[in-house]
Amino acid sequence: MGATKKNLFTQAQNDLADLAKSLGHPARIAILQEMIKSKECITGNLVQELGLAQATISQHLRALKEQDIICGTIEGVSVSYCINPEKWNSIKNLFNQLFDQHPICQDRDCC
Repeated sequence: MGATKKNLFTQAQNDLADLAKSLGHPARIAILQEMIKSKECITGNLVQELGLAQATISQHLRALKEQDIICGTIEGVSVSYCINPEKWNSIKNLFNQLFDQHPICQDRDCC
């Protein structure tokens, strides 16, 4: 969407769409799942775990980091990434607010 069209929507709508876009690739979901599974910061083992090239992993890490979903620390020549807990909770709240706006239909008469 062009920058000129974003002004048609609220800041909250644009923010949620940007977050959804950041989460909208299966490699990024796999990266986050690996971080959750490992219960610690991730270093270079994502390439072995996911079977993707280092450049591809780096591209997806950068996209997640740009949205502050993950954070990284540099130690010498290695970078460790982990999920940003504050942002993670914020994302959960934003999506829950969206989903809570409409009750789930328990029967087919609602549509």
